[in-house]
Amino acid sequence: MEIQFIVNFGVLIIPTIEINMQRFILANILVLIFGLNVRAQRSTPLSRSELGFIFGGMSYMGDLNLVPFKNTQLAGGLIFRYNVHSRMSLRANLLYGNVKGNDAQSKIDLIKNRNLNFTSAIYELSGGIEFNYFPFEIGHERYKGTAYILTEIGVFHMNPMTKYNGESVALQPLGTEGQGTSLSSHKNYGLTQLCIPIGVGARITLGKWACLNLELGLRKTFTDYLDDVHSDTYVDPTVLAVQSGPTAAALSNRSLDGSRYGKRGTSTSKDWYLFTGFSITFKLGKKSSCFYH
Repeated sequence: MEIQFIVNFGVLIIPTIEINMQRFILANILVLIFGLNVRAQRSTPLSRSELGFIFGGMSYMGDLNLVPFKNTQLAGGLIFRYNVHSRMSLRANLLYGNVKGNDAQSKIDLIKNRNLNFTSAIYELSGGIEFNYFPFEIGHERYKGTAYILTEIGVFHMNPMTKYNGESVALQPLGTEGQGTSLSSHKNYGLTQLCIPIGVGARITLGKWACLNLELGLRKTFTDYLDDVHSDTYVDPTVLAVQSGPTAAALSNRSLDGSRYGKRGTSTSKDWYLFTGFSITFKLGKKSSCFYH
């Protein structure tokens, strides 16, 4: 009986093995004849890169304004992003906007009496790192959206100005706080300064080639002269008029009551500016195709 079972079992197994071997040999013959290919996709530097446009508003916080987003002005620029992987990106921005402050808009009588105002164009170049809360990739079926945080370092150029006798006047060359005279140990402040942009945002993919970004960003600066106001007190207008000219003296103290003993600024804090807006970015290339024979 045992011999008969073994013989029968072998009779069943051997044909099965022969059939599978025939299928295997046939499949390999088809591959050789028809060149059957298996294709995969691999990321390239261009497929990881994005370029786009930034639109939004810019505002300032400092001695002449303590309210976020007050006097927001139009701003715009360019953005470049390199996606290291789905959770981290490197980016660079070129941003242009304007900021302003005006004591006449304050509800505090002491500040209204000070009567200072300024406007300044801002040119910013910065770069840094984005960290996504969730995996994200433009055009990916699953990774369609994420929130992110941003930290950068940059430089910006400013030029605080004001209106005087109907004309726009640059404030930095005047030295309204006695810079460059016997009244102060300080030289005129630089118009190009460092900044540290920090922010939060959200991204959502728009098809296979683009995405929409919403962002709120703060810019910490290392200057207190974005608004041309730093010193706690006013300098002697008579001496300033002699050494820097009558325009410098007139714009140093514009208080409505004419007092030279009021508070001009706050020397213990630095100025900030903000950008809030959106950007649309586009992939610069597609993934490469790899063929395995």
